[in-house]
Amino acid sequence: MAALLFFQHGLSKFFGFPSAGAPHPQLFDLEWFAAGIEFVGGILLTLGLFTCAAALIVSGQMAVGYFLFHAPESFYPYLNHGELAIMYCFVFLYFVFAGGGPLSLDALILRQRRS
Repeated sequence: MAALLFFQHGLSKFFGFPSAGAPHPQLFDLEWFAAGIEFVGGILLTLGLFTCAAALIVSGQMAVGYFLFHAPESFYPYLNHGELAIMYCFVFLYFVFAGGGPLSLDALILRQRRS
């Protein structure tokens, strides 16, 4: 569920869906890269494909995003509206070490290789 919600952020930045008024990022600027990581990373994590690598990248993106955009406003996450960025960062950091689980595509591929 966290990956689907994360995917929604990239979908909104690239295509304006579900929020029709969302701006489209300029090609190769910081928001464009963030949207790409959210879009592709959200898909990969939802499917459980390349889970550890994808989770490491998106967790890092959330840490960088928090310190660049939220932390300068205030030390406290409640005041700087950075709770969601911190939550995503640590949920995805957990996936780095836990992997995709038994229903992931990673597990399916690993089972096929062993056979």
